[in-house]
Amino acid sequence: MSSPSLEKSPDRTSDRLLLALKMQGPQSAAELAVQMGTSSENVRQLLQKLSDEALVQAQSVSQGRGRPRQIWHLTEAAQARFPDTHPELTRSLISSLRSVFGQEALDRLIAARSDETEAGYRAALAGAGDLAERLGRLAAQRTREGYMAEWAEAPDGDGYVLSENHCPICVAAAECQGFCSAELRVFRAVLGADCSVEREEHLLSGARRCSYRVRPAG
Repeated sequence: MSSPSLEKSPDRTSDRLLLALKMQGPQSAAELAVQMGTSSENVRQLLQKLSDEALVQAQSVSQGRGRPRQIWHLTEAAQARFPDTHPELTRSLISSLRSVFGQEALDRLIAARSDETEAGYRAALAGAGDLAERLGRLAAQRTREGYMAEWAEAPDGDGYVLSENHCPICVAAAECQGFCSAELRVFRAVLGADCSVEREEHLLSGARRCSYRVRPAG
């Protein structure tokens, strides 16, 4: 059986170290040195380089008397360097759902997810005062969900701009743009009737991000 592989990298020594942590779990520099057939000092230098790149992180583990051991483990950024079939699985599941149960069933699924999302956002925005505070809370909630959201007054002074610099459901949205339509509907619902919300940039249309213009009514 072949071992899992990393994405291609010019630094094969770094790849070997990351693969060792992936396959064997968190380890000390000394343990990694034995696996890689080199000195602990060489491994420590490499670990420091990978730490500077936010790919590994150390944790001090106490073992009674004496100095705590430094145990190294992969960060989320490093985990992302390994093959991931989740996007293809998502695409396949949506395609199969549409094929077996029809578009109507997929629309009902999106609507149910939309209702659940809206309820959560209403809870997050409960008690918020003006539109700016509501936008701030919505952006914070979306950031917690992985959208890297931010908001600001529009440069031209015409309302506000809500921007999302990442889309964690991009594969699903590309397969079925009903997810994007539902998202816009939720924003309009939770931000209230005293404003309008229009999408100005769309990741799936080639923009680098999704952004929305939010204008106070009147």
